[in-house]
Amino acid sequence: MSIAVVAALIWLIAANVIAMFPSRDQHWTNAYILIAIGIPLVGLVTYEHGPIWGMLFLVAGASVLRWPLIYLWRWVKAKLGSQEPAE
Repeated sequence: MSIAVVAALIWLIAANVIAMFPSRDQHWTNAYILIAIGIPLVGLVTYEHGPIWGMLFLVAGASVLRWPLIYLWRWVKAKLGSQEPAE
């Protein structure tokens, strides 16, 4: 196993362990840190093992960090839906 895959697996385990503990800010600080570490890991796994493994890690990470993605999706939908068409 390469270092990128080992680091990605450690990231997934750490994210799941962090999610088990209570948090005052409902894990948003932890989510920001995990996103900042996870994005370069997705790139590294994709670079070393190809797009299929990169997408698998991306899906695994998205399943752990689903609420930030849900809020991002709602924000994008609200921004795109509130624009009026040009005349």
